[in-house]
Amino acid sequence: MSPTKQDSRTFFSFSQLILNSASLGQPLSRPKVSYIEVEILDHRTGRPVSIIDKVHPSSTVLDLKNRFHKTCPGWYPSRTGLRTDPNGPFLPDTCVMETIAASSLVSVYPTDLGRQVGWRAVFLSQYFGPLLIYLVFYSHLPNIYDDSIKSRRPLVVHLACFCHSLHYIKHLLEILFVHKLSDGYTPLRNLLKGCAFYWGFTAWLGYYINHPLYTPPYYANKQIIPSLVWFLFCEAGNFYINIALAQHSQAALYPGPTCNPFTWLFKLVHCPQYTYEIGAWLSLAIMTQTVPVAVFAVLVSIQMLLWAKKRHHKYLRQSSGGGGGGYWRAAVIPFIL
Repeated sequence: MSPTKQDSRTFFSFSQLILNSASLGQPLSRPKVSYIEVEILDHRTGRPVSIIDKVHPSSTVLDLKNRFHKTCPGWYPSRTGLRTDPNGPFLPDTCVMETIAASSLVSVYPTDLGRQVGWRAVFLSQYFGPLLIYLVFYSHLPNIYDDSIKSRRPLVVHLACFCHSLHYIKHLLEILFVHKLSDGYTPLRNLLKGCAFYWGFTAWLGYYINHPLYTPPYYANKQIIPSLVWFLFCEAGNFYINIALAQHSQAALYPGPTCNPFTWLFKLVHCPQYTYEIGAWLSLAIMTQTVPVAVFAVLVSIQMLLWAKKRHHKYLRQSSGGGGGGYWRAAVIPFIL
């Protein structure tokens, strides 16, 4: 027998042995996936609204909402909130089903959240409105002020318009090109409340600063120039902090300082973006010396302090659990708050 035929016969016998060996022992099979069955219950009566079967464990809550919408077209994914307890928190759209499934059967309760809008639309509306409203008062359109009052506008009025416009233009550009906004939605009422707050205060302060009878600050340029410099410094700091937050790696516990001097404030506080924002509004209040700007600056500062304290406590919990070294940092004001 030739060597070539003998080698081919040996290879054939070996391959047959491999194929037949599978039938001698346990059969070779792929592991089965344990699917989840989701029952959607009415949060008032507890009765089933729909049952979604064969939900893959790696599916997200948003995938479940889309399947729920196919079975019940009246429940739109963008305005449907799901929670595992009738009075519990809503599950985020990115939540994976296997993280909430204690067994193969999961019960969730839907809630109609009302008409929803995207976060990008919310912020763009909140920031574009003040920019336009202030410019309307600055341009002195007819029927806004008494035309019989003729006076030359002081320099601080023009500087205030420049600072106010710069602030909101910066915010709009950051929303479009810097911030990583969630793809989620928020109720329409939140958009209306935000616009009412920002637009209303802008109309109030814009009316007073651009009024023909507006008087400059008491100390004139000694008060205006330092406030202007500090405002520009805080605006630059807020911008560079937002850039650093957008480039922050999720692997790190919290953002840290970079080679940019404006980010060195990260060494002292957890939320320097709010520190710079508060500083900008306080400097504008000192520069214009008007009650509306001062009231708005105080209210904005209080809101940002609440946001910062919440994030500060979150960082502290993560530091104590993960051995981080940021427990000595303040929330907004270094060494104080």
